[in-house]
Amino acid sequence: MQPLKTYIVEDSPVIRDNLIGTLEELVPVQVVGVAEDEASALAWLAGAGYAVDLVIIDIFLKGGSGLGVLRHATELQRDAKLVVLSNYATPDMRAKCIELGADKVFDKSNDLDALLQYCGRLGSGDAVNSRPAALV
Repeated sequence: MQPLKTYIVEDSPVIRDNLIGTLEELVPVQVVGVAEDEASALAWLAGAGYAVDLVIIDIFLKGGSGLGVLRHATELQRDAKLVVLSNYATPDMRAKCIELGADKVFDKSNDLDALLQYCGRLGSGDAVNSRPAALV
């Protein structure tokens, strides 16, 4: 099984580093790039040769927002799974993220295990391929 090529959009270096370490240790993930703002994320994702399997996006960034990343990433990475990981995963925000193209929305405080399980299922090829009918 090949590791999921993963791109992380997170502005907190502490959270980003901990997330990378956890993902790479516990699930078949290889982090291939990171960004801390919307413009950098979109520039990287639009770059030639930067196909990824999974994009993990925070909502609040140093510049721009994860909502902007979602809005444009659906056009740039059609095959990539788009996952939001945020402390602001309210019901309204979850619905907005799904509307903008997120496959799943996870709360940083409560849903880390669910994110790991999701990544594990993606890595093993389990049926998590369609856009969500329900939220996490």
